[in-house]
Amino acid sequence: MNPIYHRSTVDIMGDQPIITALNKALAWELRAIAMYAHYSAYVSGIHRPHLSAYFSNEVNESITHASTVRSAIVKLDGKAITERAPEEIIHTHDYSIMLEEAYKTEKIASGTYQSILPMIEELGDDELYDSLEVIYFDEMRSVEELRMMLK
Repeated sequence: MNPIYHRSTVDIMGDQPIITALNKALAWELRAIAMYAHYSAYVSGIHRPHLSAYFSNEVNESITHASTVRSAIVKLDGKAITERAPEEIIHTHDYSIMLEEAYKTEKIASGTYQSILPMIEELGDDELYDSLEVIYFDEMRSVEELRMMLK
């Protein structure tokens, strides 16, 4: 019998730091959804066709990430939050500020997932580790893409 799927209440209570960390990641994904949707609507000028599509794609990626993280929380018998991270979303029409804000957000998200992976590895749940590692790599690719866009 796999202990990951048949744990006692004591074991579940031991997962609280993981649930807290996953909820932090979920809050940042919910914030990213709001931020990217906002920027997709407000970007203007010659960069609008490219950046509006880019921001819209990031909304979809964040929705997928949020769903994966929420499922992980449920799998670990935790309670998923519904509020986004409270950090202000800067309202602007300046695409360079939008990209800077996106870069900051992606760096925080990637760092959050980087800190979660060792906790999941300690659980020994390979499926959960793999699904969150995919998100971590997505976030790292976003950081690099935004870094290149800001050059």
